[in-house]
Amino acid sequence: MPTPQGSVPALCTASATMFSLGIIFLGYWGLQEAGNWTLADRFVAVLAIVGFAFLGLVPWMVTSPVEPDTNDAKIRIARNMFLVGVIALWLAIVVSVVF
Repeated sequence: MPTPQGSVPALCTASATMFSLGIIFLGYWGLQEAGNWTLADRFVAVLAIVGFAFLGLVPWMVTSPVEPDTNDAKIRIARNMFLVGVIALWLAIVVSVVF
């Protein structure tokens, strides 16, 4: 079954939006603060980096060429990558607020 029209621009736009929200979070969280990092700080940083990596690769994955035009395997992978990136960023936000 082919993907609906607009899936590629929607995934690219959504990943760019979440990426920018993650950058805003890092600015608010204070990545540049002086002092030693706690375990929670390192956990937040790792989750944010994983989230940024997955969200940054979504446009690359969704726009990469496929053999037949009706093959939507790359879009399915990009959707899962988007989901992992969003979950990782939200977990980073929750961990930074709770701890």
